[in-house]
Amino acid sequence: MLVAAEPSGDALGAGLMRALRRRLGRNVRFVGVGGAQMKAEGLDSLFDITELSIWGWSEGIRAYPRVVRRANQTVALAAREKPDAAVLIDSWGFTLRVGQRLRRLQPKLLLIKYVGPQVWAARPGRAKTLARTFDHLLSILAFDAPFFEREGLAVTKVGHPALTATPDAHAERARQRIGADKDDQILLVLPGSRPSEIERLMPPFGQAAALLKQTRPGLQIVLAVAPSVADAVRAQAALWPDPPHLLEGEGLKQDAMRAATVALACSGTVTTELAMAGCPMVVAYRVSRISAFLIKRMIRTRYITLLNIAAHKAVVPELIQDDCTGEALAKAVAERLDDARLRAGQIAEQTAALDLLGPREGDPAQRAADAVIDLLKARGVTVR
Repeated sequence: MLVAAEPSGDALGAGLMRALRRRLGRNVRFVGVGGAQMKAEGLDSLFDITELSIWGWSEGIRAYPRVVRRANQTVALAAREKPDAAVLIDSWGFTLRVGQRLRRLQPKLLLIKYVGPQVWAARPGRAKTLARTFDHLLSILAFDAPFFEREGLAVTKVGHPALTATPDAHAERARQRIGADKDDQILLVLPGSRPSEIERLMPPFGQAAALLKQTRPGLQIVLAVAPSVADAVRAQAALWPDPPHLLEGEGLKQDAMRAATVALACSGTVTTELAMAGCPMVVAYRVSRISAFLIKRMIRTRYITLLNIAAHKAVVPELIQDDCTGEALAKAVAERLDDARLRAGQIAEQTAALDLLGPREGDPAQRAADAVIDLLKARGVTVR
């Protein structure tokens, strides 16, 4: 059983499915919850995960009844299917509820958590909670393990998928697709994959794009569209005075990352992908005022971007909450568009920060699959 409730978890789940199938062929069957990528790998998802793609306290409170209902439905599926193992991916609130219910229902079921909560940033007590519920953690960050191991939870460090290069991504292919000349500067805009991120970030991102186009009419603006929020992104982009080039799909996004002069990005996994692609960036985020008030009192780090957290300094600029305005975003992007030395220096610092996150060779999905298979064998499950 695989359970993922957000696009980033969906990508991890799809990678794990492919890797398990490479090892086990027809001897593995998947059930559970996932998005478009896991469905493409053959998972018949119990429900559409977009309704669980939430972030922030106030958003979580409003969604609580829906989360509980879907968690109960997921556990009921496990009761019917009786999986040999359940791998619950990221999405702390939802997967914890599912995990706790599964533990009560099937005490001997092998429960694996794929991606631990960021206890080094906030709420360290979650490490103990995780250790009480799960049998094993697959960690994607090098500095995760000690926080959970000291609570008695076994950890396998599989690596971050964004730290694996995409060899078939090509900058020239992106330029050809949007009709950009070789000397044209490109701003890549990545507004996120959650509905709340699109709602809060698309307006200031659009304002920043408009301001930059006023002084740089030749600037090519590319908007990467996540499938989970494609309709909302297109609706908001239609309101921008200068229509951007819309690119949907992982391959096109990776091409655009290598072609872009600068990126304007929602905080998340995509920032690590941009660093791997050698693209300097400006990072932004907004949540509700209530969520911001509560998070500010819990967070233990100065930064929200993994690159900055790993480096213990502002490798990339972060414009958060009230600082996330069209004017401020445009100013930060313009500084990088206009200064090749600044871009080169930022790329060098981003690359150095990547080395602190974990191994950049091998296939994290294959390491995760190998760990799952080894855990099943240790439980006495016949694996062929």
